[in-house]
Amino acid sequence: MKTKEIERRYHTAKIELRASANGIGVLFGYAAVFNRYSQNLGGFVEQVDPGAFTKTLADAGEVLGRFNHSNDGLLGTTTAETLRLGVDGTGLFYEIDLPDTTTGRDVKALAERGDLRFSSFAFRTLEDEWSYTNEDFPLRTLKVVQLVDVAPVVDPAYRDTTTGLRSLADRFHLDLDQARAAAEANTLGKLLHATESSRAHGHEEPSGGGPGETHPSLDELRARIDVVSRRAEHGELRLKTVGR
Repeated sequence: MKTKEIERRYHTAKIELRASANGIGVLFGYAAVFNRYSQNLGGFVEQVDPGAFTKTLADAGEVLGRFNHSNDGLLGTTTAETLRLGVDGTGLFYEIDLPDTTTGRDVKALAERGDLRFSSFAFRTLEDEWSYTNEDFPLRTLKVVQLVDVAPVVDPAYRDTTTGLRSLADRFHLDLDQARAAAEANTLGKLLHATESSRAHGHEEPSGGGPGETHPSLDELRARIDVVSRRAEHGELRLKTVGR
């Protein structure tokens, strides 16, 4: 059986530093929040089901607390009980007894200054479900996952979308290239809708366009959507993507 690939997701939430009788302090944060749409992950959005972590927490396998997901940034482990995990109505939270190490002291200093603003979790998907948002955008719901680590992170620029696109391909019986094409058509379709709506109100750019930002013409968008939709070669997904 093929091992599931590791994916990473992040979100913005307050990370707290709390006093502790053990170590140099306790770091507290939410590694994941429930039922909240992620950013665009390259043609789909994602949410975490409230039961996604039930199995992995019950299995009591080792989960690591690592700064920036790095082995060199180990902060705690569930096995040593220096990392504690739990779920509440908001999401999956973590508490880490920070070690008196270079990394531990650095993390403490960054947390005290308010520089740490992102939390993340690494996972393998055991079960997911695909549907659509109210705007007909592909929506992936993580139903059951295996936790690998939780982490405060500085730079959450990564998206790790390839594994998610593979799941999208499996859901709609496409190959990976078709899934990429369908996701691209979906994204272009949203831009086309925004452009048409904006110009209908007398604007030259979709609302939210930054200074100096250029956008394709409507004809260019329609042509690109037609090309990638034909590459996707899947009736249901194409219908949803083009928005007809």
